[in-house]
Amino acid sequence: MIRVTVWNEYEQDRNNEKAKAVYPKGIHNCIADFLRSDDIEVRTATLLDPECGLTQEVLDNTDVLIWWAHIRHGDVPDEIAKRVQESVLKGMGIIFLHSAHHSKPFQLLMGTTCHLCWREDDELERVWVVSPGHPIAAGLGRYFEIPEEEMYGEPFGIPEPDKLVFLGWYEGGEAFRAGCCWRRENGKVFYFQPGHETNPTYHIKEVQQVIRNAVYWCKSDYRAKELTGPHVERIQ
Repeated sequence: MIRVTVWNEYEQDRNNEKAKAVYPKGIHNCIADFLRSDDIEVRTATLLDPECGLTQEVLDNTDVLIWWAHIRHGDVPDEIAKRVQESVLKGMGIIFLHSAHHSKPFQLLMGTTCHLCWREDDELERVWVVSPGHPIAAGLGRYFEIPEEEMYGEPFGIPEPDKLVFLGWYEGGEAFRAGCCWRRENGKVFYFQPGHETNPTYHIKEVQQVIRNAVYWCKSDYRAKELTGPHVERIQ
């Protein structure tokens, strides 16, 4: 059983009428609903919960954390962001979606600005599978399309990915590294770009497949108890 926590700041899909129409139960519940299966156990948490719903106990019992956020990155306390970062370094997997590129945990794990170019035009996006042999691309064809999506464009201020799985192309001409993988000490990190709150992106079966595949890939079989190395005796 893989234990997944889906975290959402739950702001625009709670207060923006257009976003609420697309995700009436919130983005977190939409993702949780399509992930639940015989081998994936899902809980949700939001910015509205005590400690953002991310107590140390919750993180210790989470194999993969999924993070969606957009406009309230600064409202996540620094100590919570650090707690998430340290959990990843110990071995928790994490998936950052869409505007979570500017979240505190992502910036801590990347060590860079994570800035990018953007434009809200509801453009067609074609997501190319550039690493078809990667587990996150399992079950997909050469590409899939998202009829309406917010444009994210290069340059993207991230460290070079360990593996680029998806490249997004927009009808406006831009291209973007839409699916990136990294390892951070004992944990795995996946960033996936699609998911603007007023577009029905998370209802698209290929997008759901990517996130489901990413959960399996991010799950680690090892979780360190502490980040500092223990003192050891010399082997005779």
